[in-house]
Amino acid sequence: MTPCRVEIVVPVHNESACLARNILRLTGFLAERCGHPWRVVIAENGSTDGTPEIAAELARSHPQVTVLQLDRPGRGRAVKLAWSRSPAGILSYMDVDLSSDLTAFPALIEPLASGRYEIAVGSRLLRPSTTRRSRHREFISRSYNLLVRKVFHTRFSDAQCGFKALTATAARTLLPLLEDNDWFMDTELLVLAERLGFPIFDLPVAWEEDPDSRVKLWRTAWDDLRGMRRLRAKVKGLGRF
Repeated sequence: MTPCRVEIVVPVHNESACLARNILRLTGFLAERCGHPWRVVIAENGSTDGTPEIAAELARSHPQVTVLQLDRPGRGRAVKLAWSRSPAGILSYMDVDLSSDLTAFPALIEPLASGRYEIAVGSRLLRPSTTRRSRHREFISRSYNLLVRKVFHTRFSDAQCGFKALTATAARTLLPLLEDNDWFMDTELLVLAERLGFPIFDLPVAWEEDPDSRVKLWRTAWDDLRGMRRLRAKVKGLGRF
């Protein structure tokens, strides 16, 4: 078997309505456009609908799809566990709704494959004309990212976009430092990466809001604020603000 160079983790929780359709769309794209040996890992975390059965059938019928089963929900937990078990040299993840345009994926991976960067992140804010989402979600996202830059003096533009990749080398350093098991994991990853000197490639992506999104915006925003407070205390030991 050809070694897996790129692993794409797709965390899922109660996604039976779209899982099969979007995984097939993803694998079809990767087969045509990835350019590296790849594997898709469905990180199924505590679903109570038909998601586990659909994921298992996808793995049975597609040799480059595997399933990682977790008994508790938690997007961050699922991604971290999948990455920690991966043999791939480049680790990535994307949300199952595929809101980020897949055509950007090769451009996300190549800076890592070439050795120029250790982390690559999609950004909905570098090219706002290609982002379609509700006004209140746009306001919350921009306000949150502005707050992250003010508090942590970061240079990356979008902490929350579910379209990221990093090298296995970076993962070995960063994964043990990540405490959050939910949505704040993205911010924690990037803040710590930048503070530790890992070069981050900021890639503009076209993005379209999923009307069936399961994200509870205000609850997530509150959890993020608490996470920022904890993270600020943590990074003080890594250097001055």
